Amino acid sequence: MNIKEAKKQIKEAAGLYFKKDSNGQYILPLGKQRPFFLLGSPGVGKTAIMSQIAEELGVAYVSYSMTHHTRQSALGLPVICHESYEGMDYDISRYTMSEIIASVYDEMRKTGKKEGILFLDEINCVSETLSPAMLLFLQYKIFGSYKLPEGWMIVTAGNPPEYNRQVREFDVVTLDRMRVLDIEADYDSFREYAIEQSVHPAVISYLDEKKDHFYKVENTVEGKRYVTARGWEDLSSIIKLSEKESIVVDINTVKGFLRDEQIAGSFMAYYELYDSYRRKLPVAKVLDGEMTDEECMEYRSNEFDEKIIVISILTEQLRSITSKVNAETERLVTMSVKLKEKEQTSEEEANNLSNLKVECKLLAIAGTKKLSNVFSFMDRAYGDDGSEMTLFMTGISLDKDISGFIARFGNEEYNNHASKLQISGRGELLKEKCKQIIEGI
Repeated sequence: MNIKEAKKQIKEAAGLYFKKDSNGQYILPLGKQRPFFLLGSPGVGKTAIMSQIAEELGVAYVSYSMTHHTRQSALGLPVICHESYEGMDYDISRYTMSEIIASVYDEMRKTGKKEGILFLDEINCVSETLSPAMLLFLQYKIFGSYKLPEGWMIVTAGNPPEYNRQVREFDVVTLDRMRVLDIEADYDSFREYAIEQSVHPAVISYLDEKKDHFYKVENTVEGKRYVTARGWEDLSSIIKLSEKESIVVDINTVKGFLRDEQIAGSFMAYYELYDSYRRKLPVAKVLDGEMTDEECMEYRSNEFDEKIIVISILTEQLRSITSKVNAETERLVTMSVKLKEKEQTSEEEANNLSNLKVECKLLAIAGTKKLSNVFSFMDRAYGDDGSEMTLFMTGISLDKDISGFIARFGNEEYNNHASKLQISGRGELLKEKCKQIIEGI
């Protein structure tokens, strides 16, 4: 399954694990609350989704990499205690609290949240001496002498042996105590995440065109070659920061994250072209509807790669505009609800609400106009029924900010083109048309 499906599985299970009866007791017995084991190649997003899940569920979150733990740090250190049994004094050994369990209690104290997710990464890299204790923990949530608090869910992750020499394959006894999810790299899932995380548009548009470059791990006579989702995301962060600081992004920068000569070189060439178009494309004139027919027609003879870049740049601008309008509109809705719930509204609060209404209305009008102007440019530059328009419609229909804006405020040009292309919003037919165009390049 892909990482998006895995996230859904974990969230649904969390809802069941955290469910209580009328007496406030957890319905699913402790021994039946199987921990998850996300098994997949490196960099597919296993770690990235976990903090998202905890945030979306509103629960606490503690993360540990098990490669950093010895038996002592995981189980606690031995201490000598004095006890009396039947009139005789004895020195006996007990253990301090596990560092992992202690971190859970620290997080509960810090956040005030009693329920949470404990994420143990690289679980199949634990030492042999720790394995028996880990088996006990996975089944009964006990580390040493201390138990994980009620209301805490365990999720673990690891890589298959072919990707990590330290991996020890779990036996059936261990696997039978976990809920195993086999995770595969999937670009469509990454794309949704990438847009939410504001991954550099050059990365997204490049991978839209070359999905087979999204993930690659192989051993060759020249060494290991690998490109992962983590690599693309980290490269995006460096590119954005470099652009902000006016630092040139070169091939050596790219190779540091994309460890495959061919893919690194291909993306570098694309990024240089993207950067060139971003500098010379009169985005402000397009958004303001000031492009002449002659200026628009200049883009018709471009190579298809160049057209994709232009579409990507304009889509990114629309995403920025509509996300701001959507955020302000949500703020207006929240403020309105809060004031309605109050018995009395002050004059200042009423004025603030009125001003925000006006601001939202102006932003929506401006956003709608800019969207219409981009449609006008697309029509005049590329025609209203070609591959370019289908790609543009795909981009804005599958974008949560832009499609959310259109759903809220409407747009005549969007509706007209959707009707011409015989597509409906975010439907599968739209995706399929886009796929056929890309594969035909």
